[in-house]
Amino acid sequence: MRLVILDDYALASEWAAKYICNRIIQFNPGPDKYFTLGLPTGSTPLGCYKKLIEYHKNGDLSFKYVKTFNMDEYVGLPRDHPESYHSYMWNNFFKHIDIDPNNAHILDGNATDLQVECDEFERKIEEAGGIELFVGGIGPDGHIAFNEPGSSLVSRTRLKTLAMDTILANAKYFDGNLSKVPTMALTVGVGTVMDAREVMILITGAHKAFALYKAIEEGVNHMWTVSAFQQHPRTIFVCDEDATLELRVKTVKYFKGELGYL
Repeated sequence: MRLVILDDYALASEWAAKYICNRIIQFNPGPDKYFTLGLPTGSTPLGCYKKLIEYHKNGDLSFKYVKTFNMDEYVGLPRDHPESYHSYMWNNFFKHIDIDPNNAHILDGNATDLQVECDEFERKIEEAGGIELFVGGIGPDGHIAFNEPGSSLVSRTRLKTLAMDTILANAKYFDGNLSKVPTMALTVGVGTVMDAREVMILITGAHKAFALYKAIEEGVNHMWTVSAFQQHPRTIFVCDEDATLELRVKTVKYFKGELGYL
């Protein structure tokens, strides 16, 4: 496990973007060897996406031979709704880079058979050779994707009912009106993300500090699903100083002194 602590959100976003960029370039993808990348939504990754767009526009990075798989999507929200994760990904990232739309995989929350949609998503990941790097964010309650507290740590892509904490946190995207916030979503499972060859989790802001503490200083607990990644052989937590406020001083000093490795 590795913990990388940067001074602020902007630097954490830049570090994450550079890491993704370097991993893609080192992989040297081509028509017979695609780089597979798992992606999150929400406010945390926006800075990282802006940097990746910048690298692409500068000619330093191409997504021509990259396949992406998004973590989740609301159920029942039209695909063209401004708050759907389809809209989020295209407006904030995909339309600004050279990815083939056929290679950008996002769950369909309006599918006729939601279970079949989830099973197909797992099959597509397997068909692509698995995920090389899965990037994720977390909620204040330590959930990754929509794997709410209490989710199985070996779960696969499935339909989930959203916790009230998640609905309240997402209300800001729906004019603060709780009745407009979807209550169900399709999400990759904890096990789906754990199968990736490498996982990078972005955690920024003081409101995520307790979740980071639960993620790395306490044991694995299905009530804090992000804690499962303590057991992944290649996990990187990327955070800003504000997110470390609940960590022990000796933990922060150790990770800074050891270049983030544990």
